[in-house]
Amino acid sequence: MSRSSAPEPVTAVIDLASAWLPARMTEVERRLALAVEGWGEELGDDAGETLAAGGKRMRPLLVLLCAGPGGDAAAIRAAVAIELVHMATLVHDDVLDAAPMRRGMPTVVARSGRRRAVATGDLLFSRAFAELTSSNEAADANRQVDQLARASVALARGELAQRDDEFDTAVTIERYLHRCKLKTAALFECACVIGAPRPEAEVMALTAFGGEIGLAFQLLDDVLDVVGPPERTGKARGTDLLDGTVTLPFILARERDLNLSGLDLRALDAAGAEEVCDRIMATGAPDLVRRDARERVAEAKRRLRGTGVRPAELELLELVADGVVERYS
Repeated sequence: MSRSSAPEPVTAVIDLASAWLPARMTEVERRLALAVEGWGEELGDDAGETLAAGGKRMRPLLVLLCAGPGGDAAAIRAAVAIELVHMATLVHDDVLDAAPMRRGMPTVVARSGRRRAVATGDLLFSRAFAELTSSNEAADANRQVDQLARASVALARGELAQRDDEFDTAVTIERYLHRCKLKTAALFECACVIGAPRPEAEVMALTAFGGEIGLAFQLLDDVLDVVGPPERTGKARGTDLLDGTVTLPFILARERDLNLSGLDLRALDAAGAEEVCDRIMATGAPDLVRRDARERVAEAKRRLRGTGVRPAELELLELVADGVVERYS
């Protein structure tokens, strides 16, 4: 995450942890670049373009913060692995959605075709686990591989659940949150505990923290899909609707605009999706989702208090939690 693109609470994190955090984030970027190099003209180029597209680097940041200033090379490897898995899921998601743009740039599938995009995602997944097993500490590597494998399975289950729900305008809030916990929160949870071993009570507290932050992150991302603007999100408004993905803003809006329930999402074009986004905004649903996300961030911070997490670490993690909200406000 570059300082210029970070919300103010996260720049405060960088300042407070300036003695150790920036150097480790720089090392994460260096190792990410190495992980996608040397795999041939096709795979190497597509993986390199995916990395060059950037990103918020929220997950590796959480890995390093939760490992703390005493975190060693294992924390850096874990931060790299987490981001590689995240990158892989984005590439594969774009294949399934036939998405033309991400972060304002052409996707791998749009640029190079489905075959190369699937292979690029597979490469990124494989390099993630290779990164973890590059350690000579077998016990630590085994722990990290197990944690990341569990999170990766959750991602796959979440993707299947989302595909099962395609174009279903009757999806419930409970079903939506179940998908979000699998597709997004699981990797945030993993990021908070994979960097370094901790006592069980701290693992539970950090896992709960990561889960709430991950859900808030996804809720606010879904709001942005409705309200935009495209120059901020790097994609057109209503992209989720065009993909047949029903999110919380739509679910809450349909309770106020009953005609939304009978909408045929398959019949939407880009202009129609924009119109539906305007209808969702008119109900006030995006504000309700933002409030839900803020409450989840507050709960995430509460979960850490009174645990064994040290005050200095607690301050940094609370600032990151605030940054999730501020980035999307």
